Amino acid sequence: MSDNQKMTYKDAGVDIAAGNQFVQMIKPLVKATHRSGVLSDIGGFGGLFALNGSKYANPTLVASTDGVGTKLKLAFALDRHDSIGIDLVAMCVNDIIVQGAEPLFFLDYLATGKLEPHKAVEIMQGISAGCQQAGCALLGGETAEMPGMYADNEYDLAGFTVGVVDRDQLIDGSSINTGDKVIGIASSGLHSNGYSLARKILFEKMALNFTSQPAGFDQTLGELLLTPTRIYVKSILNLLRDFTLKGMAHITGGGLLENIPRILPQHCKAVLDTQSWTIPAIFELLKEGGNLEQEELHRTFNCGIGMVLVVPDNQVEDILIRLNGLGEQACRMGEIAACKDDQAQVILA
Repeated sequence: MSDNQKMTYKDAGVDIAAGNQFVQMIKPLVKATHRSGVLSDIGGFGGLFALNGSKYANPTLVASTDGVGTKLKLAFALDRHDSIGIDLVAMCVNDIIVQGAEPLFFLDYLATGKLEPHKAVEIMQGISAGCQQAGCALLGGETAEMPGMYADNEYDLAGFTVGVVDRDQLIDGSSINTGDKVIGIASSGLHSNGYSLARKILFEKMALNFTSQPAGFDQTLGELLLTPTRIYVKSILNLLRDFTLKGMAHITGGGLLENIPRILPQHCKAVLDTQSWTIPAIFELLKEGGNLEQEELHRTFNCGIGMVLVVPDNQVEDILIRLNGLGEQACRMGEIAACKDDQAQVILA
């Protein structure tokens, strides 16, 4: 290139036209998520949302941000991008519903070395689907094209959500006491946690591949591992209308052993019967293939339970019936007992 040749941003690897095309392509996906309160369309400098003050005596905003970790590596390898956005939404909205907050809106951040509009639209299809499952609006986001920052055909995702709950209805676990019962709601698989270890065990140590279908499995490993994270928002909101949920834990990184203590008062522990639910075959495969101790397994993976509820004893059966009617698989998995200062707050029995 001669010294006097005129350069453009595209010469440096950033295609503004492709970015504009992408925005036009995703407008229907964004509009499909709109709910009451949305005041703006995509394209402004900021998304606008009007809070319905008459619905809450003391509205309290609850916010969360997250990503999907190295599960992205599977999407890259399989060149499948239509469900990873559901994971992104799920990891955020499931974190705020545990405090009783209804998700209001969601924003995404997509960063890549070279923007491929059609691939990016696939990603946004998943984000839109996740927002619809959670009942929240896709209010806006950012797409960053950064040449040299990412390997070819790779990208990163981050999500952000804001919800609202009346302060008097905020769920923080402080009312949990001995005698309360623990209900587990089934996960849809690994969700979006533990993939670094899972990939190491399955594809390095066991030398399996994405098309492998171990005995007893009805899917290939690629299909199974890309199963999107379950979104529990609408089921939990339904329960909150009629039942007392004293505490809830979204079982993400840290598994049952580290997420349940986050909601327990210091004097309480959860005693869980590991025979009360069926641990899906993928976790058994990981345990055997990686020679994992039980504690490591339950500290890394959700082991089939994606959401935990702590409820009064006299409401357990009705809650289980309701969850079953809502299409969830749920079980009574344990109870709350007294805990001494030197004891662990989760006991696997």
